[in-house]
Amino acid sequence: MPTPAYGRPSYAAVLRVPHARRTFAAALVGRLSYGTVSIAVLLSVTRATGSYAVAGTVMALFGATTVLLSPFRAALVDRYGPGRALPPMALIYAGLLAALSVASWRPGAPAPLLAGLALAAGAFPPPLGPTMRAVWSGLIDDPRLLQRAFGLDGVVEELLFVSGPLLVGALVRWAPPATGVALSALLVAVGTAVFVVSPPVARTRPGTARRARSTGRPRVARGLAQPVTVAAGVGLGIGALDLLVLAFAEERHYGDGVAAWVLAALSAGSAVGGLLNGAVDWRTSARVRLPLLAAALGLTLAVAGVAPGVAVLTAAVACAGLFIAPALTTAYLIADESAPPGLRTRAGAWVNTAVNAGSSAGSAAVGALLGRLPLGVCFAVSGAVTLTAAVAALAGRRGLVPGARRYRPGPQGTDGERSVGVGRVDAVPGAGVGSPSVPSSRRVRQGRRVGGRR
Repeated sequence: MPTPAYGRPSYAAVLRVPHARRTFAAALVGRLSYGTVSIAVLLSVTRATGSYAVAGTVMALFGATTVLLSPFRAALVDRYGPGRALPPMALIYAGLLAALSVASWRPGAPAPLLAGLALAAGAFPPPLGPTMRAVWSGLIDDPRLLQRAFGLDGVVEELLFVSGPLLVGALVRWAPPATGVALSALLVAVGTAVFVVSPPVARTRPGTARRARSTGRPRVARGLAQPVTVAAGVGLGIGALDLLVLAFAEERHYGDGVAAWVLAALSAGSAVGGLLNGAVDWRTSARVRLPLLAAALGLTLAVAGVAPGVAVLTAAVACAGLFIAPALTTAYLIADESAPPGLRTRAGAWVNTAVNAGSSAGSAAVGALLGRLPLGVCFAVSGAVTLTAAVAALAGRRGLVPGARRYRPGPQGTDGERSVGVGRVDAVPGAGVGSPSVPSSRRVRQGRRVGGRR
């Protein structure tokens, strides 16, 4: 539905779009579950089994199935529509989390049972983030306003991953950790139920998906190469940085509490960067900006390794955060522009998958390198990998047709296109948890974002 004129594009104008506030709020309630579930599952399994090794295995299984099956869940949304695809996923996912909560309520739970429930639950998280971004594209026709919408979405998603663990931390002061898992089940069930009955979601018809699959796949594949490559590089940097900050604090005897504040500076910098990026009317295209943002992130990560103390490290990490949300927001917008309406959810899910898979690889790789290489070299390696992804994306861009083209439905339901002038937050996955080279104090912190952005 074309967007009416709302004056100068702004974040306030995004929320004045009809039905935007209700739909976005419902999606955020469901997506908050992804901010609470990782630490809740980690704490509840650790308490139920008394073993960090078991908790690490459970989180690895949960994170792996979540990440690997994300595109398939998004494909179901594209094929059948969010109104038919999301409720069954949410119901099964919430039910499995509730069962996991009951099973881990008291100490002594069988480890195979907990692992089986986590493995099954990871297969069903509804892709609320990619679906919401596809909804934004249907609600907003103005490319500048759509950039604000994606920017707002990314920043708020980042804040959810900060507030989620804090919410669980407050809850477990008064109740067993399994209550955090139950809360995650409740959030996703309620949020999804309200989301799918909102007018923009309820009127989404899956019919365009079948046409899009036959006409859009080759072009979508070409268009997704750059944002997926950069998203993987950014994910690698995020996954590595969490462990590197913890190692920095441990090496200098600051303690995990200081590390938490440093990582909070990363999220704060990401939120600020996302807001600034969304507010600027960029003259350069998104495909030019994206590799530059990733390159800036990689260089900042490398420089952070020479920080003499925690104050300088905090400042460097905050500067690195300035590029995270803008890079991911731009990657999501490019993916959205590359896809016809019937493939948008899937396109966003592939970027999601790249971020989370990259984060898993970053955690696992740094976990193996720590103790074998000096800490400063580990920072430099993580920055170099992100920088390499940026260079690869920049080189790959030369094979693309200049100028972004955005898919829009043509007359009488045909697949048309419209040119636009500008281009365009659901992690520390569990693949690295339980690595023999990572001390147990770090393993607990690694559960912060298992399964990542959904």
